[in-house]
Amino acid sequence: MRLLLTRLRQYRLIAALEATSLVGEDSLFIIQFIFRFLRVVVLLSLWRVILTGRGPTDGLTLEALLTYTLIQEVFSDQLIPRTDIEWALHDGGITMRFLQPLGLVSQFTAQMVGRWAFGFVFFSLPLLLAAPLLGVNPLPANLASGGLFLLSLTLTIAVGVALEFIFAALLSYLEGSAYIVSRVRTAITLLFSGAVVPLALMPWGLGEIFRWLPFASMASAPLQIYIGVGDPLLLLATQAAWSVGLWWLARWLWEVSRERLVAYGG
Repeated sequence: MRLLLTRLRQYRLIAALEATSLVGEDSLFIIQFIFRFLRVVVLLSLWRVILTGRGPTDGLTLEALLTYTLIQEVFSDQLIPRTDIEWALHDGGITMRFLQPLGLVSQFTAQMVGRWAFGFVFFSLPLLLAAPLLGVNPLPANLASGGLFLLSLTLTIAVGVALEFIFAALLSYLEGSAYIVSRVRTAITLLFSGAVVPLALMPWGLGEIFRWLPFASMASAPLQIYIGVGDPLLLLATQAAWSVGLWWLARWLWEVSRERLVAYGG
């Protein structure tokens, strides 16, 4: 019990340091949040123009789509989690991580949670409060959907962090560019996860293909559950399966590329 409390205290300290450091490192964070808010406003306006007068698509009504878009931005950090591990590989800082008393996953996850806390206070919470002014209902479809969304969000984070370590292991093994990998990873995730455009609205039946990829278990699955679209049990089961499979793959890749990882990191 004492060891558990000590670990939790260490995680909290890392998260707190990461959250407070963001103000000093990036004094323009308010401008970034303003542009994110404007992006939400533009997307909401586009959906109203495109879908007004049209019937629902796979149960996705205009009202549900507006909620989908708003909640996606509110929880964007959790729906597409980023640990910045590729930059630790890029600048050689990964070597110092092995000297810390916590595991790599714990260290990067704690830092990630610290950034989440900062973003939730200064952006997500104000955006939720502004939802009525934007003409959007921010509430889940029902109480059960809200509870299952939290469970789905946990699985989303598990899938997302596993993918982070998989891409990092491949980066170290192939000795690629952190800049290229980061941008390719972001582009693939945004396209295949349904974060920007719901999979049900994608043309040529692409959404039916993408929904079985691990990226759909990050954004599309929890957001569908939140607005009451789709089978929640199937979505949760798919997320759980991908989480187990991806973490097994991540562990195997790190064992294979451990020596290359240290050399690549400096």
